[in-house]
Amino acid sequence: MKESELYDFIASHPERLPSHIAVIMDGNGRWAKRRFLPRVMGHRAGVKSVRNVVTTSAKLGIKYLTLYAFSTENWSRPKEEVNALMKLLNEYLKKETDELKKNNIKLKVIGRISELPVSCQKAIEAATENTSNSTGTTLVLAINYGGRAEIIDSVNKILTNEKSVKSINEEMLRKNFYLPELPDVDLLIRTSGEERISNFLIWQSAYSELYITARLWPEIRAIDFLNSIYHYIKRERRFGGVK
Repeated sequence: MKESELYDFIASHPERLPSHIAVIMDGNGRWAKRRFLPRVMGHRAGVKSVRNVVTTSAKLGIKYLTLYAFSTENWSRPKEEVNALMKLLNEYLKKETDELKKNNIKLKVIGRISELPVSCQKAIEAATENTSNSTGTTLVLAINYGGRAEIIDSVNKILTNEKSVKSINEEMLRKNFYLPELPDVDLLIRTSGEERISNFLIWQSAYSELYITARLWPEIRAIDFLNSIYHYIKRERRFGGVK
């Protein structure tokens, strides 16, 4: 289908629009390798895809869009690449804040932020504050994030604040997540053809619909994102039940 046809189809099914879309942005390194470029060039090329997906989400009225930017496991990558990623994060936050604000997009960040370089922490604080009054799509960047780490941090927070607690239930756990108001994931997209969730929003994705594309992240454009939503709308969600 053409991009315009996808927009029309999605617009005709507003009641089936996913409220929360999460994306594992995979394939930057492979994109660069195929072009005999340094891996960091793949990450830089991926920023254009971020803009496309974020802008399209705002246009469609998606309530939450979560992007997996840097995992707790990514620290094991070469120091040069990690430093380049932190620099790119700073650049993105400083350059894109005005555009986010113009498109009524609110920025939130989840993960172990206190472990990031101070410059990144300051850039995150400034960007989230500058977009705090936006009322449209909430863009959530998962930085130094791991699904297991989030659950562990939530439990430890409960044990610290609730000295008399004897047992922990789902409501208590969710209230102490990095972003308690973040709803469960409706649609989880992974690029580059890999078929795993890589420790990403493992609690919130318990019943998410998966969409995997072989296209590498820097190749992703609005039509690819729209196509994933098209396939989501065509599916019948059961949440463990029988229909």
